[in-house]
Amino acid sequence: MGSHDLPYEALPSLDHDPATQARLRDDAARNELVALAARHTGDRLEGSVLTAIPGLHLHRLMCECGPRHSIQNPILSVIAQGGKRLLVGEDVYEYDPFHYMVSSVDLPVVGKVRVASPTEPYLGLRLDLDVDEIGALIRDEHLPPPRPAEAPRGVHVHPLGTSMLDAVLRLMRLLDTPPDIPILAPLIKREILYRLLINGQGLALRQTALQDSHTQRIARSIHQMRICYDQPLRVDDLARDAHMSVSSFHHHFKSVTAMSPLQFQKQLRLQEARRLIFMGDGDVAVVARQVGYESPSQFSREYSRLFGTPPMRDKRRWLTTPGPEGLAPRA
Repeated sequence: MGSHDLPYEALPSLDHDPATQARLRDDAARNELVALAARHTGDRLEGSVLTAIPGLHLHRLMCECGPRHSIQNPILSVIAQGGKRLLVGEDVYEYDPFHYMVSSVDLPVVGKVRVASPTEPYLGLRLDLDVDEIGALIRDEHLPPPRPAEAPRGVHVHPLGTSMLDAVLRLMRLLDTPPDIPILAPLIKREILYRLLINGQGLALRQTALQDSHTQRIARSIHQMRICYDQPLRVDDLARDAHMSVSSFHHHFKSVTAMSPLQFQKQLRLQEARRLIFMGDGDVAVVARQVGYESPSQFSREYSRLFGTPPMRDKRRWLTTPGPEGLAPRA
């Protein structure tokens, strides 16, 4: 058995330079993460499973699939094996076992698993991020100040360094020792939040939880839009509630979401319409009215433009196409 096959903490003391030893340890950690994700999703699972650790989901897919449209909540996404492409507005993000992805606000996204096969399935994990826990951490006087950064996007991809990889691996190991989860999982999750806040675009997460920041105001507007997605969009009202001018609101909204408010609302409506069409037997015109469209023909045009096919044909394709398309992970 070679050094790359040894458990993460069982590597021999090799006579290599420090950089080589660090690389070997990271390789061993990634191998162990793959083994844990594979074992806890099972040999036959296709899709997602919620683990015994609150907020931790595992994903396993044995073929490339997508694109899948969804509303993505604040999360950390780590890929153990495979690759993923994410489209947010006009921005494209790609990540793999050497990078993690963070979403700091609710966003309509398009995801596509781009590296997966029956012999080497896509294996990933998603950890839901709690804004209250982030807020408690940024109020800690010992938290280092944020690094200077540009206006934060609601999504960013960052290299998965040794410290974050180690914390994620220790969280996954708890699945093998369930009695340890209630005590140790909150501590490791707090460490992961700490790593997120001090690395890369950690400013975006800080801004989400920071009282009265521009990002937090936009996050509140997004929440309101999700609740009232079927109502006429009144940007003036949203801007006033956010204590911004209309032009400032548009600027900060697009900085966070990579979309205009109108584009954002359109994706909310169409994704909810798709859910209603897939889950029920409702008439397309009825669904169009339910999500706020006055014109069924306009609804069908915009639905086809987003999802690539008219509503009922889309439903038939979803029901008859084999594979895990309907089970693709959110991130």
